Amino acid sequence: MSGCRAVVRPLTRQLTQQCAIRTFSSSAVRASETTTQEPAQSTTTTTTTEATPVPLDLDPNTVPREFEQVLMEQGTMPIGSRRRREAIRTTGSLPFEQLPYQAFQEARKILAADRETKVASLKAAVDKIAALEAKDSSTIKGGETMKQIKLRSLRKEAHRLTILADINDPLVKRKFEDGLGDMTKPIYRHLAEKKWRSYDYKLIKQRIEQFNIVPDVLPKLEPVVDVQLYFDNAKIQPGSIVDSDVSERLPRLKVQAFDDKGERLVTVVVIDSDVPSVGTNSFAKRCHYIAANIPVSPSLSAVALPLVTGADQLAVSWLPPHAIKGSPYHRLGVYVLEQKGNEAVDAAAIRALYAEHRDGFSLKSFRDKFGLAPVGFTMFRSVWDEQTAAVMARHGLAGADLELRPQRVYSLKPAIKARGWEAKHQSAKYRHLDKYTKRIKGISNARGWTKRR
Repeated sequence: MSGCRAVVRPLTRQLTQQCAIRTFSSSAVRASETTTQEPAQSTTTTTTTEATPVPLDLDPNTVPREFEQVLMEQGTMPIGSRRRREAIRTTGSLPFEQLPYQAFQEARKILAADRETKVASLKAAVDKIAALEAKDSSTIKGGETMKQIKLRSLRKEAHRLTILADINDPLVKRKFEDGLGDMTKPIYRHLAEKKWRSYDYKLIKQRIEQFNIVPDVLPKLEPVVDVQLYFDNAKIQPGSIVDSDVSERLPRLKVQAFDDKGERLVTVVVIDSDVPSVGTNSFAKRCHYIAANIPVSPSLSAVALPLVTGADQLAVSWLPPHAIKGSPYHRLGVYVLEQKGNEAVDAAAIRALYAEHRDGFSLKSFRDKFGLAPVGFTMFRSVWDEQTAAVMARHGLAGADLELRPQRVYSLKPAIKARGWEAKHQSAKYRHLDKYTKRIKGISNARGWTKRR
C-alpha cells in the first residue's frame, strides 16, 4: 500500500456516516427509536472458513445469494427475486400483504384506488354489452353485421379492463412468480403468455427458421401454444441433441394454451425429417409417433405420452429415433395440431394408413386429410452415438452395420487459365523482378541495413 493511502485510510473510517435503523411506523422518527451501527473493522486472518447453511438458507423462498448454487445442485430452484426472498426472510411468518414497509403499504393504497376505477369501468362495459345483446338488430344502423362488430369491440375492451384491474396487484404477481397462478383466470393467462413471448416464442421461431422446418415440413407454421419437451424428467431445449438411449423412451409434453376456449382436443405427431435415401441420393421423412384426441386446456397442460395407450388415442406407437452412421443430424419435430371443431378424429383410420407405412410421411397431407391446424411445435436432434447400435438391435431396426460416406463430385468444367497481371508477367522476360515480389524476407539487406547472423 502506498504512503498516501495508508495515511488517508483512518480518516475515511472516521468520516463514514452512521446509518439509523428503526422499526416500521407511519409517524415521525424519534431519537429513542434509533440505533447506530458502527462501521465494521476490517481484520486480516490467515485462515478462512466456509459458512454453514442453516434451514432458512436452503429454503427456496428465503435462500440468499451465496447459497443459490447449493440449492440448485440439490435440484430445487429459488423462488422469486432476491429482494423478495430477503423481505420474506427478515419478516418471518408475516403475511405478504402486511409487510412492514411504509412505501409498500402506501403503494398498495394507490393500487387499490386504481383498481376500483378499473372495476367501475369494467362494470359499465359489461352493462353496455348486455344492453346491446338485448337490442334488436333491425333498430341498429348496419343491421346484424354492425351489431356483431360493436359487440366484438366492447368484449375486447372488457377483456382489457379485466387485465388492467389486476395486473399491478403484488399478490397476483407473487402467485404467478411462485407458479401458483390459476390459469382459468385471464390475468394469469396474460402474464404467462407475456413471459412466453418474451423469450421462448422467439427461440422456437428462430429454430423453425434455422432448421428450415418451413418449408421442408409445412409451408407455414405459427406457434400459439407453448410446447415443452421432457425426457426422463429433464427439460429438452428446442434443437438440443438427445442421446439414443434417452430418446428410446417416450417423452412427456407440457402444452400450455393461453386463450379462453377452454378444453380442446389435439393430435401429437413426431416426425424425422432427415431419413437418408441411398437410392435417390436424398432425404425423406418418417413418422415416429401419432396420438390423437388428447384433451388440453389452460389449466390442464401436462400430456403424459407414456400413459396414452387407448385404442381411441394411440394411432402409431413410438419408434425410437435412430441415425445411420455417417449421416448428418436428424431433425425430430414434435407437432401439436388442434382438431377442428373440437371433434374427435378416427384413430383407427390413422392407424390403418400410417402404422405399417411410416416412411414417406407428409404432415401437410395428414393435416389436410383429417382437418387439423398446427398450433405448437418443439424439436430435438438425434445423431449416431455409442448407444445407437444397441437401441437398434433391441427394437429390430436395420442399418446398424451401415456407414454412409460422402461422395465427392468432381467438376466437369475445364480448368481456368491464369489471368491478370501475374499471369502476364510469368515469362523469362520479367524474371529479374522476382527479387521484388517472391524472395522478400524481412527488411532488404541490399544496402547493409541488417546484419547477418
